[in-house]
Amino acid sequence: MALSQTEQAQKSAMARADICFVEVALETLGGKWTILLVHELMDGTRRFGELRRAIPEASAKMLTMRLRELETAGIVERHAFAEMPPHVEYRLTAKGEALRSAIEELRQWGVRFCQGC
Repeated sequence: MALSQTEQAQKSAMARADICFVEVALETLGGKWTILLVHELMDGTRRFGELRRAIPEASAKMLTMRLRELETAGIVERHAFAEMPPHVEYRLTAKGEALRSAIEELRQWGVRFCQGC
């Protein structure tokens, strides 16, 4: 049974809306190292140096940039301590914690995909 033009238009609009949601997610999380940072913060609050050691392939500049993007998106909270020497800690916000199941699914997919690696 063929769809009417109205039904086709509605179906197309719904598909486009789904794509838009994927685009938003990728704009927020698609940067290099971003998902790894969120994954590291799933274990709790971390200092910047701990994040650098956990992701040694990423430069300090790149990690700083990604952390700022995540903070702007409301996924990560930054807390700077006014002490000597100064230090900064990062933790996931409630919005960031909402990514936990998606990141775990990605990890599980990686485990399955790399069985033959």
